[in-house]
Amino acid sequence: MALDGIFLGLVKNELDILIGGRVDKIHQPSKEEILMTIRTYDGAYRLIFNISAGTCRVHITRAEIENPKTPPMFCMLMRKRLGGGKLTAIRQDGSERILYFDFDCTNEMGDREKITLAAEIMGRRSDLIMIDENGKIIDAIKRVGQEMSSVRLVLPGCRYELPPKENRLSLFDFSKDELDESLKDNERYSLSKALVKIFEGISPIFARETEFFALRGAEKSAGELNQDEKDRLAFFLKKTAGDICSNKNKFTVLKTKEGEYKDFCFCDISQYGSLMVKKYFDSACELLDFYYSSRDASARMKQRANDLFKLIVNTSERIARRVANQKQELKECDDREKFKIYGDLIMSNLYKLHKGMNKASLENFYEEDCPTVEIKLDPRLDPAKNAQKYYNEYRKLDTAKKHLTQLIKSGEEELDYIESVFDLLSRAKTDDEITGLRVELSEQGYVKAPGFKGKAPKAAAPLKFMSDEGFEILVGRNNKQNDKLTLKDADKSDIWLHTKNIHGSHVIIKCQGKEPGETTITQAAQLAAYHSKARTSSQVPVDYTHVKYVKKPAGAKPGMVIFTNNKTLFVTPDEDLAERLRLK
Repeated sequence: MALDGIFLGLVKNELDILIGGRVDKIHQPSKEEILMTIRTYDGAYRLIFNISAGTCRVHITRAEIENPKTPPMFCMLMRKRLGGGKLTAIRQDGSERILYFDFDCTNEMGDREKITLAAEIMGRRSDLIMIDENGKIIDAIKRVGQEMSSVRLVLPGCRYELPPKENRLSLFDFSKDELDESLKDNERYSLSKALVKIFEGISPIFARETEFFALRGAEKSAGELNQDEKDRLAFFLKKTAGDICSNKNKFTVLKTKEGEYKDFCFCDISQYGSLMVKKYFDSACELLDFYYSSRDASARMKQRANDLFKLIVNTSERIARRVANQKQELKECDDREKFKIYGDLIMSNLYKLHKGMNKASLENFYEEDCPTVEIKLDPRLDPAKNAQKYYNEYRKLDTAKKHLTQLIKSGEEELDYIESVFDLLSRAKTDDEITGLRVELSEQGYVKAPGFKGKAPKAAAPLKFMSDEGFEILVGRNNKQNDKLTLKDADKSDIWLHTKNIHGSHVIIKCQGKEPGETTITQAAQLAAYHSKARTSSQVPVDYTHVKYVKKPAGAKPGMVIFTNNKTLFVTPDEDLAERLRLK
C-alpha cells in the first residue's frame, strides 16, 4: 500500500500540532471509521481514523462526512473513556505502520488515567485499539479471536502485543555494506521487490521509483546489479532520506488520463512518464484528505444510490430490448408493397382465376419485361376475396410501420433520457443530488415518490462558479433543474452551453447586459465538458448560443431541448479549474 511507514511518519510530524489539545467530539460515520475532533489553542481539528482494508489511514481532514443518528457501541465507549481527554503524545516505533496516541483522561470516579489509542495501518490487518495504562486492551474496533488468529489476540482484557516485526534496514540509518549484503540475500527477486523486503516502511511505488532511477528504466534482479547501479541505488536512497529529514518532500498524487486516482508518494514519481498525470500537495495530510475523500465520497454515493443504479440499468436494458424488437418488426414491414402488388395483379386477372385454385402464375406488369410471379391463393375464397386479403395485409403492415416508427422514436428518446439520468447519478456527490434524481424519476413514473418525514427537503441550488472575468456561471445538477435553469431562470441574453451530442448538465453564463469575453466562454465550456459524460476525455465539443434560441419541444422529457444559431468550441475538461472557479 502507498501509505507506508515513512509516509505515516510524515503524517505524525504534521499531527504534532494536536498535542496539548483536548478531545471535543467523537463520531463513527461507518463501521471501520472514527472521526475525532480535537480542540487546541489554534482551533479545532478533525482527525480521521480509517481501518478499512483498501482505505486505511489516519490524518487531519476537512471533508464533510455525514454521521449516523445513533452512535455504534465502540463510538460510545470512546466517548466515555476519551471524552475531554488531553492528547499528550503521538509516538511511532521507527518506520512501523503504527501510531500511538497517548491521552490523559479522567474516569467516572474522577481519577486520572492514561489511555493509548493504537492506530495500526496495515491493510486488511488494520485496527484501532484502546489500551489502558497497564497495557491491557480496553476494546478494539475490530476484535480478533482465536478462530481468526492463533498468533495475536485483540480482545478486551488481553494484554496488547505488537504485531510480528521483521528485521529490516532503516532508510535513515544504513551503510552501503549492509545494503550490498541484503541485496545478496534477496538476489532472486526483482530489485523493487527486494527493496520492499530489505527496508522498513517503504511502499511498492517508492521501491519501483528507486529501481527506475538506479537501473535507468531497465529490469534486473537484485543479484544482477553492477557497481554503477549499486552506487546510483545508494545515492537515491540517501538523497531521499536527506530530503525527508530536511522537509523537502514532494507529495505527489498520480491519476490516469481518464481521471482515476491510482497512487501517491512522498517524493516525485517519474517512472510512468506521460502515462500518468501528477498533482502535488504541500503536506501529507492534505494529500491523504484529497486522495481518499474523492474516492470515499464516490463510493459512499454509489452505495446510497445503489437501488437507483439497478433500476436505471434494468430500465435501460428493457427499453433497449423493446426498441430492438420494434426495429425488427419495422424491417418486416418493408415487404408490404409486395402484398399491394399481389392484390392488383389478382384484380387485373379475375377472368383467368376461379375459386378452388391454390396458386396463380401471373405477369408482373409493375416490373420491366413483365416477369412471371407465382401468387399463393386460398382455395376457399374466390379471386376477388383473395385480392382483398392481400390488400388487408398491406394496410395492416402500412399502419404498423407508422406506429412502429413513432414507438421507436419515443423509445429512443426515453432511452436517451434514462442514460442522461445515469450520467447525472454517476456524478452525484451529495445526498441532495440523489434525492433530486429520485424525485425526478418518481415524477416520470419510474419509482415511487420518496417519503419524507415532515416537509420535503428543499431542492439544491445549481452549482455556482465565477469566471476569471467576473461572470457568474451556473451548472444544473439534474434534468429538472436544467429545464428550470435554462427556460425560467436565465435571461434571453444569457449564454447557454451544452456538450455536443453528449449527456451533460446545462450551463448558463449570466451576462447582466454585458458581453462575456473569450476567457469566460472557454471556461464555461470547460465546466460544461467537466459536468458531462465526457469529463475524462479531451477535445470535447461544446455547443453554445444565446438562451433565446433554446426551446423545449412539446412533450419532451426533462432536460431535453432544441437550439439554433449555435457555435461549437472544442475544450478539455479541467478538474483543477472547476475547483478554483467554484463559489463555496
